[in-house]
Amino acid sequence: MKRIGLLLVVLIAATLGGGALFASSVFGAATIEEETSFLIPSGSSLRSVANALEGEGLIVSADGFLLRARLFGSSDPIQAGEFMLTPGMDQGEILTAFQSGDVIRHFVTIPEGMPSILVYERLLATDLLTGDVEVPPEGSILPNTYAYERGATRASVLAQMQRAMDLALAEEWAKRAPNTAVETMRDALILASIVEKETGKPEERRMVAGLYSNRVRTGMLLQADPTIIYPITKGKPLGRRIRQSEIAAVNGYNTYTRVGLPEGPITNPGRESLAAVLDPAATSALFMVADGTGGHKFADTIEEHNANVEVWYRLRRERGEM
Repeated sequence: MKRIGLLLVVLIAATLGGGALFASSVFGAATIEEETSFLIPSGSSLRSVANALEGEGLIVSADGFLLRARLFGSSDPIQAGEFMLTPGMDQGEILTAFQSGDVIRHFVTIPEGMPSILVYERLLATDLLTGDVEVPPEGSILPNTYAYERGATRASVLAQMQRAMDLALAEEWAKRAPNTAVETMRDALILASIVEKETGKPEERRMVAGLYSNRVRTGMLLQADPTIIYPITKGKPLGRRIRQSEIAAVNGYNTYTRVGLPEGPITNPGRESLAAVLDPAATSALFMVADGTGGHKFADTIEEHNANVEVWYRLRRERGEM
């Protein structure tokens, strides 16, 4: 009833004094001259928000803003978060934005094949996130673009990435073809991480997956170069040629000395690499070598492979790379 009575007084005074001019003098006005982000901390009261708006020069009067909110605003609470205020917004629109929770979304992108150590470093370098986080297990993150709000914790964003991988792996596993060479979701993740690192051409993924699936079935050494590098750099670029001593190293990852799959993933594979491993190309290829275009030449026999290697070496000599 107090609100109704006060509203009647204001309406009568506005009628006598000229509506728009009177409203401006009583409530003040918004004075947003350019797009401005405005942060409402968790637990803020409407009074503290109004004071902050006045303090930043976005409204003329905190008291006027509160009076207008009391008379004309809804009873919905204001939400915490970062809001974008734009020129032309009036005080009612500002209040509605705060009550709707339509906060600014920021984004962090994890490209396919980014190892967990680099995901960790990217999260730490994202200044709008808060809190600490440990390096996540390799292969636990689905590469994608993720939205977050200013002030969100790094742990919550990481958890979102890991839930996405769990879901993607389960969905792709449910669609697996009979010719897949892996027997568990864990093995699918490991083999997909090798496929992810071995080709930069999306159209080659299923063929590369088919080749490695053939090697898994026949018990051949996978001989995937990225598995040599992983225990040395944890997925970061090596920055030099692989040494003979590293090729001969015996550890849980090096597939030149270890039969079968590595003991764990060597990067975070994308959904397409998971799909390729779980539905590999029907091929008899056992060998591949770079073709100079970012792709590979595939071969069924060692004789074919050696001929392809000679072509690759000749191309590198012509380029001055040898």
